[in-house]
Amino acid sequence: MDLADFDFELPPERIAQHPARPRDAARLLEITRAALHDRAVRDLPELLRPGDLLVVNDTRVIPAQLAARRGAARIGITLDRPLPDGTWHALARNARRLRAGDTLRFAGGIELGAVVVARDADGGVALRFDRAGAALDSALHAAAVLALPPYIERRTGPLPADAKDYQTIFARHPGAVAAPTAGLHFTPALLDALAQRGIRRVALTLHVGAGTFLPVRGEKIEQHRLHPERGIIDAAAADAIAAARRAGGRVVAVGTTTLRLLETAAAPDGMVRPFAGQTELFIRPGHVFRTADLLLTNFHLPRSTLFMLVCAFAGTERMRAAYAHAVAAGYRFYSYGDACLLHRA
Repeated sequence: MDLADFDFELPPERIAQHPARPRDAARLLEITRAALHDRAVRDLPELLRPGDLLVVNDTRVIPAQLAARRGAARIGITLDRPLPDGTWHALARNARRLRAGDTLRFAGGIELGAVVVARDADGGVALRFDRAGAALDSALHAAAVLALPPYIERRTGPLPADAKDYQTIFARHPGAVAAPTAGLHFTPALLDALAQRGIRRVALTLHVGAGTFLPVRGEKIEQHRLHPERGIIDAAAADAIAAARRAGGRVVAVGTTTLRLLETAAAPDGMVRPFAGQTELFIRPGHVFRTADLLLTNFHLPRSTLFMLVCAFAGTERMRAAYAHAVAAGYRFYSYGDACLLHRA
């Protein structure tokens, strides 16, 4: 498949710079097999059925954007994920200037340093910081800021409000570089309404990595590889999903990150097993889904792996028509934008 097959026109004014307030006031485009329906996120309890199960991602976003110097050269660093040997994989702006053995010093009013252990061809580096554990966590919180997506314009860095706005109500386990943005739409009032409707909820954890910000390279999408991301589905979550299935409930994946981890952990019969490890699953048209019946997600970038995922889930032509409708109807796109509820093709 060609990358151009997943392109579409998006006027810049459709890109949301701030979230709806309250969050569940965001608009919601329901995409069924037969039609498009303009709704609001707070309508979700009426769109789901008693016995349905929401599966959410409870990762917590960490400050991951760092300003570094190697001598006089400035290097932008975005942390990606910790590696088993104690180093951190990171994306580096001006990575061509870095070599194994280089020493980096970080801004932020603290004496934090790191050594470049290795560099890869995709702009990634492995860094060994000069401290570990709680001392490193404290230093990173002092030196780093949120790695907001590049389409959220913050010329002088994240605003104070972004610290809360870019964190979901489900956030529990620190480790994500980017927010699982479908979860940003939920409020306590919406969760109460869903519970009263008889819609249950369970959490898994997928730590979204810095690779989510990278564009697809090359014109043939089959050649693209996703960066690994760390995920956990515990036995209680797997049991809850199986119980919902047995009772005839539908599984509603809240976000593409949730769906990717569910599909990674699914056995051939569709049973979701407990999981702890990394996933590099690239879902694109032709993928046979075994887990979720519905997907709640935001509107994604053209030519992105996430737009390919929603096309795989609901059908490419349906999604192209839905996105054209969303643009014409003034829906707000991307992380701080509106949402859509996809019924599986």
